[in-house]
Amino acid sequence: MTLSKATRINSAAEAVSVAHDLAVDFAVGALTGIVADVTTTLRPVDGHFQIDGTKFYCTGSLFADVFAVLTRLDDPGNESGLPPDDYIAYVPADSAGIRVIDDWDGLGQRTTGSGTVRFDGVVARRDQLVPRAGAVNAATGYGAFAQLLHAAIDAGIARGALEAAARVVRAHSRPWFEAGVARAIDDPLLIQRFGELTVAAAEAQLVAAGVAVDATITGGGSADPAAASAKASLSVATAKILADKAANEVSSGLFEVSGTRSATAGLNLDHYWRDARTHTLHDPVRWKYQHIGRAQLHGEPPPLHGVI
Repeated sequence: MTLSKATRINSAAEAVSVAHDLAVDFAVGALTGIVADVTTTLRPVDGHFQIDGTKFYCTGSLFADVFAVLTRLDDPGNESGLPPDDYIAYVPADSAGIRVIDDWDGLGQRTTGSGTVRFDGVVARRDQLVPRAGAVNAATGYGAFAQLLHAAIDAGIARGALEAAARVVRAHSRPWFEAGVARAIDDPLLIQRFGELTVAAAEAQLVAAGVAVDATITGGGSADPAAASAKASLSVATAKILADKAANEVSSGLFEVSGTRSATAGLNLDHYWRDARTHTLHDPVRWKYQHIGRAQLHGEPPPLHGVI
């Protein structure tokens, strides 16, 4: 989790609120620099706690000021007095025992700093620990908000790829001889393909999902927070499905409509596809269909695990 050194907390009440929100955001994967590996242990040692473990995919680790480390309490004798649970430990990135390794070699999203982080006897105080259980077990809009961010990234990649394709066709592409036209932009089959490579539906659903999430987080006058939260999650799930499809189809179709020049390294158009293909793996969109279908057929609300 990347926390700015400029962050200021002005009261105890604000501190509690910020701690809760950060815990929720961490648990649902909304922020960067996340170290979420429940094999990482938290043990009481000499009046403090010690963190040990390794996280192999830690987005934002190269740029983080503070790490939010999901740990499992290893305290069979209850020496700490803490209830058995997973805890999120907020520790400065420059703490002794933290080793950040720049080994992220993904085909896309190359500047996200998603490398390995190792924790070897990292010290944490009790006031740096937040129980994970309360972060995802309540009907809030935080899980939907986190997923909305990912859907927005995918929709943005799709829009960027579509606009890049149009620029290349206007400036560089030549029409296929059978089209009988002088310019590629007048080729009827090319025009049709651009019509098929649509991003508008994903963007429209993204806006609708954002409205639903806002209503959940702000209250929106709903007498049933659980129903509002479920509605927001399902709306965001739909946005994620459409954005995932648009990002992958448009970033790939870009080459089809732009011709051979689009495959040259100098134009660097492949970064749209690489980024889309990598980021849409963030969580399996196939489960979005499941939750939407269960809601439609059985009236079953989506689960409260923070990634729907």
